[in-house]
Amino acid sequence: MDWIRHTSGLMRFGLLGVLILIVGWFLKPGTGEAPPARPKAALTIEWVAPVVSELPITLAANGSVSAWQEAVISAELSGIRLVEIQAQVGDRVKKGQVLALFDRERVASDLENSEAVLAEAEATLQEARDNARRVRQIIDEGALSALQAGQYLTGEKTAEARMRAAKAQVEIQKLRMRHTQVLANDDGIVTQRSAVLGGVTVEGQELFRLIRQQRLEWRAEVTATELPRIRIGTRVNVRVPDVGTLIGVVRMVGPGLDPASRFGIIYVDLPGATDRGFKAGMYAHGDFEVGTSEGLTIPRTAITLRDGFSYAFKVVDAKEGFARVEEVKLELGRSVGDSLEVLQGIVREDHIVQAGGAFLADGDRVRISP
Repeated sequence: MDWIRHTSGLMRFGLLGVLILIVGWFLKPGTGEAPPARPKAALTIEWVAPVVSELPITLAANGSVSAWQEAVISAELSGIRLVEIQAQVGDRVKKGQVLALFDRERVASDLENSEAVLAEAEATLQEARDNARRVRQIIDEGALSALQAGQYLTGEKTAEARMRAAKAQVEIQKLRMRHTQVLANDDGIVTQRSAVLGGVTVEGQELFRLIRQQRLEWRAEVTATELPRIRIGTRVNVRVPDVGTLIGVVRMVGPGLDPASRFGIIYVDLPGATDRGFKAGMYAHGDFEVGTSEGLTIPRTAITLRDGFSYAFKVVDAKEGFARVEEVKLELGRSVGDSLEVLQGIVREDHIVQAGGAFLADGDRVRISP
């Protein structure tokens, strides 16, 4: 009986141990079905919807920047030496400003000589007039022959002619004196200087060349099919690489095509171009605004570039302040301000990440900014 009671106690003890093991197994950490943890949001984002905007229809062209008009300043004297040059290439000058000076001494000497000849001619004329007056007083009395009287009267007319010639010569020398100052014939920028200090010029020799009124224009080359689409007054965005962009206005449409290139020339005024660093001879690209049309646009900040392509992140499965993002490839079109036209990749009803796309990957979970 004792053996039976001992065996029964051992069995109860064993059953208790098994029970403890089973309970411990079920209570072991990591067992059982726990609810899955929500993935952590990669980034807090703001979303925007595409906007339908009025966009310009443009026509692209290339061409060169040129002077609106050039002014040539030439020497008005021959055989006179240049003694001073007061303007250099790049200087901005005003109309009437002195650019160079010729030697005045020789011209002054010629003027003084002419004035002396004039004074002599005036004295001779006065004497001839006195003689002619006396002859007229006595011609009817027969004191002088008709031949003698005619000589005195002719002498008066000859003296008058010589006086006028001497006076004209004085005016010529005064004009030469004024021309010893080389003056700017308009406001402008000096683009060329041929004047040489100490050089002896000939009349008509070019000394300086100006861009009149500091005005530049862009001469765009367009095809025959594009030429009829452009009108006087059309706005143009003109860009010179590494210099800048400015708004020009079509001044004139060329009347025909160049027989060699088969291009037409469009003349575009560039207000304030010289102040913006534009120079004659620069090559520029321009876009003519020939109309408008509607287009779907998104902010530039929403676009990321990778491997030469444009992408954006579309917000999907938005719920309780969280969402998932899908990367979409875009086909872009025109630009307006800080926005770009999207031709393909998203539709008007989509929502996209406004900024920070460079820190996201396809399928990331994000928090939506309230």
